[in-house]
Amino acid sequence: MAEVGLRGAAGELGLDSVSRTFGEVHAVDGVSLEVAPGEFFSLLGPSGCGKTTTLRLIAGFELPDSGRISLSGSDITDQPPNRRRVNTVFQHYALFPHMTVENNVAYGLKYESLDKEEKQTRLERGLSTVRLQELRARFPRELSGGQQQRVALARALVKEPAVLLLDEPLAALDLKLRKAMQVELKKLQERVGITFVYVTHDQEEALTLSDRVAVMNEGRVLQVGTPSAIYERPASRFVADFIGDTNFFEGVVEGAGPPIIVREKRGFLLHCVANAKVEAGSRVTVAVRPEQLTVASTPGGTEENVIDGVISRRTYLGDLIQYHVAVADDLEIRAQQQNRFERDALETGERVRLEWSRHVSLVIADEQRSVADEEARRLVEVEGLGV
Repeated sequence: MAEVGLRGAAGELGLDSVSRTFGEVHAVDGVSLEVAPGEFFSLLGPSGCGKTTTLRLIAGFELPDSGRISLSGSDITDQPPNRRRVNTVFQHYALFPHMTVENNVAYGLKYESLDKEEKQTRLERGLSTVRLQELRARFPRELSGGQQQRVALARALVKEPAVLLLDEPLAALDLKLRKAMQVELKKLQERVGITFVYVTHDQEEALTLSDRVAVMNEGRVLQVGTPSAIYERPASRFVADFIGDTNFFEGVVEGAGPPIIVREKRGFLLHCVANAKVEAGSRVTVAVRPEQLTVASTPGGTEENVIDGVISRRTYLGDLIQYHVAVADDLEIRAQQQNRFERDALETGERVRLEWSRHVSLVIADEQRSVADEEARRLVEVEGLGV
């Protein structure tokens, strides 16, 4: 394959209790991660969560206040950026506007200790890898957004880094092109075999591209896992809420099961599973994804969880229809159904039955609170004794 010359040795990356503060802000707070060689690993979280600062620490553009960073078994914490076998693709690509595609890609080799023939070989393989041979004489202004992104990738890849860092490289593209480039980027990573560390705030992008995902918030890593584990078994309410759309129910555990039985605060019972041990009498939050609910206009389902309601709103999403179902004065449940025929869609105001399996009804572990403890806290506060 033409890409063989770009492979190099994929790097094993490690962060051990890494922290970085800016004044009073803990941008990165005790982050520990292990990224396997050849893995596509994503840092996912909202703006300001610390993901880009973490990337800059790996690249050497920032130095940690504490903790260590290793690459392929060697400590690189104090090494300058040019001494690390790491390259970065930035959000806005940072291409030189006065240089052609060929010269932009070749610039990555300018300071490498390689003979002229090896540099030319890597340049040709780099252009081939991103399929830009025929555009080598063009300038960045003559390229589409997707083509500019591929130039930036090639410029980084020709240096054969052990780890490639990507800071939201698709954020500037329109939706259709971004989805197309996600596929191309994943294929590229599989071909060249280099470890990718990818920063994004786009949940769908992280789930689509990654072998594993680290969800971050307020400088900390909340959960690390495969896309399916993160989505189907979130470890906290924040993760469940941030990764996709979720219905939340609050209640008290009546039976520790299995199944877990939760009495929702409006009185109906929920049959659930838990991602950690729960105890009877604990207040908990239960999460259910909208697409895991069935909306039926007639009874007859066999699922453990059944709630009746009225469709208050219907939203057409093309391939999906989302229903908002009012089941109480202060509670609407969202449900999504595949859109097969618009004429078969249920109507606003129609009475329906929501049904779902206990296996998709997840008790969130970090939301457990003892009813007795809450009552004691309330009494202490009422008596003015503090907490």
